[in-house]
Amino acid sequence: MALDRQTELSSAETDAFLGRHETGVLALAQTDDPYAVPISYGYDATAHRFFFRLVSTPESEKRRFLDSAPVGRLVVYEEDGDTYRSVVAIGRLREIDPAEITVEQIEQYGQTKRPLFEIWGEATPELDIQLFELDPEELSGRLVTVDRSTDAD
Repeated sequence: MALDRQTELSSAETDAFLGRHETGVLALAQTDDPYAVPISYGYDATAHRFFFRLVSTPESEKRRFLDSAPVGRLVVYEEDGDTYRSVVAIGRLREIDPAEITVEQIEQYGQTKRPLFEIWGEATPELDIQLFELDPEELSGRLVTVDRSTDAD
């Protein structure tokens, strides 16, 4: 049986981890109805804040969840052999009005790897590109190392 050793990532390790990654899974919920979507993000390590550009259509499930000002969980993770790292950020998504965007925010949105305009299979005149920030109330990272030397052959 494999044994796991878990340790908490320090704030500096968490910032470094988030800085070298660009994608994660954003999970939202309304009562008993969950929604999760892979996304690209920008991360400001000084303010510990995330930035997202999210594209949706009026009838999309994503828009329905975003319109409810949900609390979200962003999960970023990696696997490297027997080592696993993950960071979970929890907080309320806040939509940013493009008319009120600051120079610092523009720089952060520029860090997101997802293009500002996406290519859709058919013309979609009602695409909505919304800018969001996540200023987490909770931000935690962990490192798990699996010792497989105790596995039975």
